[in-house]
Amino acid sequence: MYLKALEIQGFKSFPDKTVLNFGEDITAIVGPNGSGKSNISDAIRWVMGEQNSRQLRGAKMEDVIFGGTEKRNQMGFAQVTLVIDNTEHIFPTRQETEVAVTRRYYRSGESEYYINKQSVRLKDVNELFMDT
Repeated sequence: MYLKALEIQGFKSFPDKTVLNFGEDITAIVGPNGSGKSNISDAIRWVMGEQNSRQLRGAKMEDVIFGGTEKRNQMGFAQVTLVIDNTEHIFPTRQETEVAVTRRYYRSGESEYYINKQSVRLKDVNELFMDT
C-alpha cells in the first residue's frame, strides 16, 4: 500500500486543481517558505477525517477553503482526493486495486465524503483507515 496521488482543489493555498503523483519509493516535498508544503500534509490529514481546525493550523474549518487574493476570488469549497494503491488488498473491505477517498467542504459548513466516487459517511472513512 502506498499513496499514489493527491488531488487538491480550493484547499488553502491551492485554488486550482493540483495533482501530485507519488511513486512507490520515497518522496520528498521541498520548496521555499510559504510555497504550500505544510498545506500538503494538512490536506492529507483533512481528507482522512480530521475535524479539529486547529490541527490544520486554522481557527475554524472554513479556513481550509482558499480565501482569495487581490487577483483571485475566494473559492466556495475545498476538495481533496487521496488515491491509495490497494493491489495487495491492505483495505480488507475493498477489492479494488485503487482506493480514492474524497472530502469536499462548502462555506455553508456542509461536508461530503466519497470512497471511489460513492457517497459515504465520515464514519465510513474512519472505519476504512482503521481496518488497515
